[in-house]
Amino acid sequence: MTNGQIYRKTLGFSLRRVFWDIVALVILAALTVGGFMLANNFSEGGAIGLLIGFVVGLIVIGIVLRFVSYRLKAGQIAMMTKGVTEGELPDNVIKAGKQVVKERFATVAAYFAITGAIKGIFNQVGRGITKLGEKIGGNTGSTVGSAISSAIQTLVSYLCDCCLGWVFYRKDQSAVKATCDGAVLFFKHGKTLAKNMGRVAGIGILSLLLIGGVFAGILYVVLSNFPQLFVRLSQVLAESAASGEGELPAFLLEPQNLMIACCVLGGLILWSMVHSVFVKPYILVGVLRNYVQSGIEDMPNETEAVYSKLDQISPKFRKLHNQLA
Repeated sequence: MTNGQIYRKTLGFSLRRVFWDIVALVILAALTVGGFMLANNFSEGGAIGLLIGFVVGLIVIGIVLRFVSYRLKAGQIAMMTKGVTEGELPDNVIKAGKQVVKERFATVAAYFAITGAIKGIFNQVGRGITKLGEKIGGNTGSTVGSAISSAIQTLVSYLCDCCLGWVFYRKDQSAVKATCDGAVLFFKHGKTLAKNMGRVAGIGILSLLLIGGVFAGILYVVLSNFPQLFVRLSQVLAESAASGEGELPAFLLEPQNLMIACCVLGGLILWSMVHSVFVKPYILVGVLRNYVQSGIEDMPNETEAVYSKLDQISPKFRKLHNQLA
């Protein structure tokens, strides 16, 4: 299967996650307003009720999304991995994805323990590279190390997903062993996988310019019909700055500039939402294919030096590795 075919077949997972995100926001808004109205009926403590309702809403949606979103995201990665390694996907990919996740992780706690360890490993390694650069080359080494670390951090979310994909692929291993091997894979084939930086950065920038630019333009056309809104808003900000409550750059106090800034900010927010749903999964398929293929061609071995290096760099990896002893 091509990357495009896998992307289209598994896009349903992303769309369902968006649906549940919207449901979560509705629940949060309903509980917040409900808390305000309930408290206001019994006393003058409407503000307190608003806060209580908001906190309860956060707890509820946190629990709901923790159980729903994890199955959808993990199921999507599982099916992407299946498409990459087997070249085919079942007709009902949603059902199959959920079933694979259920079989691989008997409990929610096991899933979050593994994914938490994966994120921790890559984050710690990134910090370790920065410190190593400082020791070797002082300020220059620190700059180089920071640049490399920043590049790794850009890939961290993709690498975490790829590592999880490797866990689904290696059904013959325990989840812990497959996680360790998945982390080792990146460092064994770092040069190959680093080439994905161009894909990630290039598509990301193009996505930002096209999608973010379109949204910012639409917002500009819409908000241009309400010039008085930004005249009033600029006056409020100017009065706030004069009273010492806050300070903004002078150019933002101009109504036209303030409107443009709002359009750009709105474009960025809308872009991030659309990018994560429609663009990021497509990038992930390509990165995942390279990642898994490199592992299939050269399977990790626990006797390799990379294991001992990661033990030294990442306490989280060492803790996970020790569980195999």
